Amino acid sequence: MRLGAFLLALLSVVGCGSPELPVSNASPTATNSIGSAFAVDDEGFDRALEVRPFVFPDDYGPHPSYAIEWWYYTGNLTSDSGRRFGYQLTFFRNALAPESPERTSAWATRQFYFAHFGLTDINNEEFHAFSRQGRAAAGLAGAQASPYKVWVGPWVASSLGTDTYPVRLQAADKEADIALDLVLEQAKPEVFQGDRGLSQKGPEAGNASYYFSATRMPSTGTVQIGDETLEVTGLSWLDREWSSGGLSDDHVGWDWFALQLDDGRDVMLGQLRREDGTVEPRSHGALVAEDGTKTYLALDDYSIEVTETWDSPRGGRYPAGWRIRVPQADLDVTVRPFVADQELDVETRYWEGAIEITGSATGRGYAELVGYAAASAD
Repeated sequence: MRLGAFLLALLSVVGCGSPELPVSNASPTATNSIGSAFAVDDEGFDRALEVRPFVFPDDYGPHPSYAIEWWYYTGNLTSDSGRRFGYQLTFFRNALAPESPERTSAWATRQFYFAHFGLTDINNEEFHAFSRQGRAAAGLAGAQASPYKVWVGPWVASSLGTDTYPVRLQAADKEADIALDLVLEQAKPEVFQGDRGLSQKGPEAGNASYYFSATRMPSTGTVQIGDETLEVTGLSWLDREWSSGGLSDDHVGWDWFALQLDDGRDVMLGQLRREDGTVEPRSHGALVAEDGTKTYLALDDYSIEVTETWDSPRGGRYPAGWRIRVPQADLDVTVRPFVADQELDVETRYWEGAIEITGSATGRGYAELVGYAAASAD
């Protein structure tokens, strides 16, 4: 279900006001339609129209015949002393036009990449966010399947051996003295979201993405913050999607949750919010058992109830607490951000942050909230 912040960052122009949030499974009505604003011109591109086989490691690499694509890493980390962090390192590819015959110049490209890096210092209630951009030319940015690598400048996700895993993540902002260096192992097989990896977003043909996740990756490495470099361990999550379809005209935003439970289960839940305050009926999720077995969750199989809100100092009101229920999994949990302000104000403005899970199960995870604020504070 996750769309990432990608469609927002493509244009960075729509504002959705700051409506009152109801305490229900319904979602707020926004003043503008994200669907119409972020429709993708898919002429000349392949589209996600039907179920396809996934091939690894190829599908970790780029799909240039599709218009948009992303590699979304998030996770929760703890230092030896108990200091907690959340992180986001995401890479996005945007095709400026369909691929054309080979051109000889090293600077010739129709592919543009950008990346977002966020670090939440939970104990100090601080959030740091950065972005980079680069053309897929002269080695400035790009992606490849074997050996796996996706990068924008010095920010990179790359395999350490001949197989895709383990993967090393590296990102830093020297001016802020913030850096991340992690190694991720694969503990569960890839999970194919939606219908065997075809994630439908709306009623239109091609209004879909190809989508798989790695929901539980034991992670070790270091976090540098200021003059401190801390050894950390934790769990990470990867979402991989590619598409050429935009959102429906009546879509105003979305909410996405990745829940990593202490009992070994993982849960992805998403909901696309519509202009009339209802949720797109094709919204879906997945319950991933400890052994990696996936159960598809239709919208009727779960509920997401807003219980608290947070007003951004940059404008806009976000949900800031939820009651999430998945009856078939005996799951009834309270979800709250570790830090209220985990809003990225980069090419666009959206909320992506570390969350705590309590109730019938405990754990940590990540949430993405889009469409609750103006696209940019500038």
